[in-house]
Amino acid sequence: MDENSIAFFHRSGDWLVGNDAARGPWSEDACHAGPVSGILAGAAEALVPEKQLVRLSANFFRPIPISGFRCDSDLIRSGRTTSIAKVELVDRNARVCASANCLFLATELNEFPTAAIPHPSFDTSITGRFPLEETRHGKPMFGDFIDIRYPPGEDGDPGPTTLWMRVPSIVSGEESSKFQSLCPLADCGNGISRNAEFTNISCLNPDLTVAIFRLPESDWIASQAISFWEHTGIGMSHAMLFDNSGPIGTALQSLVLRTAKQS
Repeated sequence: MDENSIAFFHRSGDWLVGNDAARGPWSEDACHAGPVSGILAGAAEALVPEKQLVRLSANFFRPIPISGFRCDSDLIRSGRTTSIAKVELVDRNARVCASANCLFLATELNEFPTAAIPHPSFDTSITGRFPLEETRHGKPMFGDFIDIRYPPGEDGDPGPTTLWMRVPSIVSGEESSKFQSLCPLADCGNGISRNAEFTNISCLNPDLTVAIFRLPESDWIASQAISFWEHTGIGMSHAMLFDNSGPIGTALQSLVLRTAKQS
């Protein structure tokens, strides 16, 4: 296995090119939005290194090409407490495929009380399969390159689900930030907590919002995800995100549901 194949992307000049691990389940030519969100987060963090990224709100306008794209980023606001950056992902035809607004906050170390809630235990988790084992194209994809663990009694079947995930580097030869590393899992809520198998149903998310109050401290990150599907073909997935020490934030996706005839 070469170096590039164990990361989601590699750099080729000004372009980011997707490896097999970046491929989504729907099209062999399109990226999974989770690693793409990690790219958007990293581009924003490069603009605001002195503050913590706490919210990424991404919109996906068209399939993200495996063949390559670049990021254009801009600092919209830079204040003492808050900063806002905007990042656009542009394909080789100069089309904007995705964009993200990112909120940064200044930190202040102190002893502040917080809420305590139950959280999944990594120590009792068991190695398992990625929830989506079949694809529409039959090529290697995202789920083939990540590590999965489940709490005892869960196995990735449809319905509200908790799982742990560990992912490769976002870009080959570069260390991923803590926020970047949680993006691939954050974008999996619709698949983790699907309400039926995707044999005759597609479940695409045109957006992703990741909001955290602290950065993860472990490579393994957990998601407690639940999806709501409505007869209108619109749905929503919500996930609480955890590391080994407890909750770190949430992920929210709007969902477009279509049957095979409508896809």
